[in-house]
Amino acid sequence: MSLIQNSISRRTLIKRSAVAAAAIGAAQMTARSYGNIIGANDDIRIAVAGFNGRGTSHISEWRKLKGVRLVSLCDADEAGLNKQYNLLNRATTQPTISTDTESTPTPKATVLGKTQDVRRILDDKNIDAISIATPNHWHSLMAIWAVQAGKDVYVEKPVSHNVWEGRKLVEASRKYNRIVQAGTQWRSSAHVFEAFEWAKAGNLGKILISRGLCYKRRASIGKTEGPQPVPKSVDYNLWCGPSPLMPLRREKLHYDWHWIWPTGNGDLGNQGIHQMDLARWALGKDTLSPKVMAVGGRVGYSDDASTPNTLFVCHDYGDSLLIFEVRGLPEKTGTNTMDKYKGASVGNIVECEGGYISVVSERQVYAYDKDGKRTKTFTGQGVTRDTEHFNNFLKAVRSRKREEQNGEILEGHLSSALCHTGNLSYRLGVRNKPEEIAEAIKGDKAMSETFERMKEHLAANEVDISKDQLALGVPLKMDPKTERFIGNEKANSLLTRQYRAPFVVPDKV
Repeated sequence: MSLIQNSISRRTLIKRSAVAAAAIGAAQMTARSYGNIIGANDDIRIAVAGFNGRGTSHISEWRKLKGVRLVSLCDADEAGLNKQYNLLNRATTQPTISTDTESTPTPKATVLGKTQDVRRILDDKNIDAISIATPNHWHSLMAIWAVQAGKDVYVEKPVSHNVWEGRKLVEASRKYNRIVQAGTQWRSSAHVFEAFEWAKAGNLGKILISRGLCYKRRASIGKTEGPQPVPKSVDYNLWCGPSPLMPLRREKLHYDWHWIWPTGNGDLGNQGIHQMDLARWALGKDTLSPKVMAVGGRVGYSDDASTPNTLFVCHDYGDSLLIFEVRGLPEKTGTNTMDKYKGASVGNIVECEGGYISVVSERQVYAYDKDGKRTKTFTGQGVTRDTEHFNNFLKAVRSRKREEQNGEILEGHLSSALCHTGNLSYRLGVRNKPEEIAEAIKGDKAMSETFERMKEHLAANEVDISKDQLALGVPLKMDPKTERFIGNEKANSLLTRQYRAPFVVPDKV
């Protein structure tokens, strides 16, 4: 059962959103000794690590919220680091958001520090928290190091690169009593919260299938003929960190790391982790699934990437299913529009006995009856999910109450791990003819229906899966208590990785 369901009423969520909407620029930094509890009148001094992508949003959010001061930046790419540092140091004022009729600029202190090496930030006793938006392979280790250094953490999704290190991060947060918030900001959507509470109350009967969708266009990243030069501004040793220090075998270092297994988790663990988290939240499950199986492949083009662009994963909880679908190709050849399933492309469908809920976007959440007639629109209230989620972290840092978090790290770990176990089934699978795949899954009506729609989608993209075959994933059984697979040691070996010294996630945090 998700924490927001257990501890946060709709009225509380709306009230907190109203507070965030009235947030203003940070007040002057208050001196305090390292390790003291942050007082109600103290600024939370925060550093941001990684901002070639999502990190720029972190910077933007922290700068506009009350009671937080952005004091340091970190990125292994010195060019990007200097660019952000210079931009922020030129922006010395910003408008105050106020409920009064008049608004005046509020002085905003310049960012004080910058470094390529996150360990310098962790050694700084004047920093209270770190906001992590690095590539996936750094998330858990950096967060573990941070809590060991006495800092609170906001860490982007997925919170881990593999199952084992995600659990270690949960253990570290408990041992050192630090607040760790997962960047699963859909947990702070008032519209979704309202819809799931309504479904939980039984208005559509029992939930049968909670389906996550990531139909998001992903073009080829190109095909290189050999190792590529690493940008001179990048400390590549630091950039690789826990991952192998391998030659760069793609055109772009940044962002396209998502599609390489040593650093990324495909779109299932990129965009898809948000919808995976919603799918699990809707079911109210607080463990990994006892059974998982995937089908998919990287089809439609040949490039330097290794993760699938077409995939579906079935997590079987016994009393309900969680099915996730990834499509990176368009609706059909020659277009850039994407398929929709019951109204959604990047969203969720909660299929119940008496109808379904469609989460199309943050503010487009609807209920339908069994005939597909819309019966309810969920209105929600408050600010955007991003602002609410960041502000929720600040509130928990002050209160030290883990139960107040919308994206507490255990929730982030479980949803991230569902992505990882789905990917493991796929990676351990072998390519098969479509009729062989259909035969293997014919006993599962939901999987069979999902596969038939996948075949239609690929045919519309002129992909002949009798030649460009898909992988039939290995059916995996897991003990949810130990988070280890039953009877498959090869799969268990992939629950973690070989770390590269000194960037090692410790057995004992």
